[in-house]
Amino acid sequence: MRKMARYAISGLISAAALCATIPASAQPVPVKLWRMQCGKDQPLPKPMFSDAFRYPEGSTKDFTFSCYLIKHGDDYMVWDAGLPGTEAPRIVDQLAQLGLTPLNIRFLGVSHYHFDHIGQAADFGVSTLLIGAEDFAAVRQGARLPDNSTTSGLRLAPWIVGGGKVELLSQDHDVFGDGTVRVLRLPGHTPGHRALLVALPRRGNVLLSGDLYHFPENRHFREVPAFNTDRAQTQASMQRFEEIATRLNAQVIIQHEPGDVAKLPVFPNAAE
Repeated sequence: MRKMARYAISGLISAAALCATIPASAQPVPVKLWRMQCGKDQPLPKPMFSDAFRYPEGSTKDFTFSCYLIKHGDDYMVWDAGLPGTEAPRIVDQLAQLGLTPLNIRFLGVSHYHFDHIGQAADFGVSTLLIGAEDFAAVRQGARLPDNSTTSGLRLAPWIVGGGKVELLSQDHDVFGDGTVRVLRLPGHTPGHRALLVALPRRGNVLLSGDLYHFPENRHFREVPAFNTDRAQTQASMQRFEEIATRLNAQVIIQHEPGDVAKLPVFPNAAE
């Protein structure tokens, strides 16, 4: 209990620090955000997303699989890498519509190690991988997935065995050093789970949830999926996330929720 309280307090302090450092109006460098479709929409069973048995057996919820492109000046970052390319629209094909290739992507940030967020990661082996240190260690040790299978790390092979550059994140991370793009430490879904905060010059702050939440009802009741690695950490992360969203007046995008993803322009149009 004390550990959870300390985590929650540190989260509030971090939220206050974010308020103080993210520019309120003009951005020092132009920032744009694109949302991409990185998996075929499909229904998934709802009961697995509540360890308190809120949802009846047999109930389902339609999921979308989204990933994102951020432009910061002349630099590009991809956030999450969707399902494997054999099961999803390919990220590289969508980038090509903007005249980009993986060589243009400076950073690949992943919210966590689950297969639907690293499915096409290996296409970006030339990019610097941004990942929670705990998640990277878990993948190397054969972390369990929600279906109780193990991940071999093949999706992250360019960085695990290929010598690719990786930044192992232990705290929040200011990607470009000016407060416009921040990877937020929100563990619990996985040991090193992250979300992304993007400060856009016109739209304002946008919070990409990773898998802290999976759909709005899940967020409203702060339901903890049965397969999360740490319940107390998840609840503390939810508290911190909501504090940040409120204090920064951020628009929350639940990455698996079709209605939330639709708040952003349809690719190849960008949010600015």
